[in-house]
Amino acid sequence: MLGRWVDLPAATIVLGRTGFAAACLLLLALLKRQWLRPSRRLVVNGIVLAVHWLTFFQAIRMSSVAIGLLGYASFPLFVLLLEQGIDHARFTRKRVAVAALVVIGLALLAPVASVEATFAEGLSWGIASGFTFALLAVRNRRFMTSDGAVRMAFWQILVAGVCVAPLALVRSVPLGARDLVLLAILGLACTALAHTLFVWTLRSLSAHTASTIAALEPVYGIGLALALLNEVPSMQTVLGGTLIVAGAMLASSE
Repeated sequence: MLGRWVDLPAATIVLGRTGFAAACLLLLALLKRQWLRPSRRLVVNGIVLAVHWLTFFQAIRMSSVAIGLLGYASFPLFVLLLEQGIDHARFTRKRVAVAALVVIGLALLAPVASVEATFAEGLSWGIASGFTFALLAVRNRRFMTSDGAVRMAFWQILVAGVCVAPLALVRSVPLGARDLVLLAILGLACTALAHTLFVWTLRSLSAHTASTIAALEPVYGIGLALALLNEVPSMQTVLGGTLIVAGAMLASSE
């Protein structure tokens, strides 16, 4: 929602949110006297996070909040495939059902998205953001046992900001007071707090279970877009989104 309200390029939005979030987490670490030593694997995660945010904001700016969020909600399918490839998790009936729900849901979205080229492009960007989110969740789960949540979140967010900085500076745009306030909210509440809490849950939960709330994000997002942006989803979008969210919830129940 904030990404739609801030009338800025995707790279500028990501740079703004990472700047506020990294500063907040650094201050928190200083107050706790916590050493935020760097790590190569956290640098890689930061690059993945940068790609995830760029593709997500590009998705909602190219189409709508609903299409962007529902494309992103394809992440359970990618989590299954990545865990099978990385951790050699075996396929079960439940995992196959999850994949089927997500694929059918995306197929239902495709005709809606094809009405305009921008919708199809927005859906593609959304799916790309879903893949990178799944990759980040699986990687964070593997490293959570040895790294603290604040340290992991700080370095990933900082590296993501460094990655997008050149893109944002190339397309430098003036920032108004309204833009700065929205970026601050996005950085502090929706990035520093939310990302740290999500990483922290991976200490005791699987990537599937920790993604339960993320799986509900399309529901929250579409509802808020309807109430605040007057973006009315079609029945086909609602049906496709229902299947995708159902797949996400089924995956999270393992």
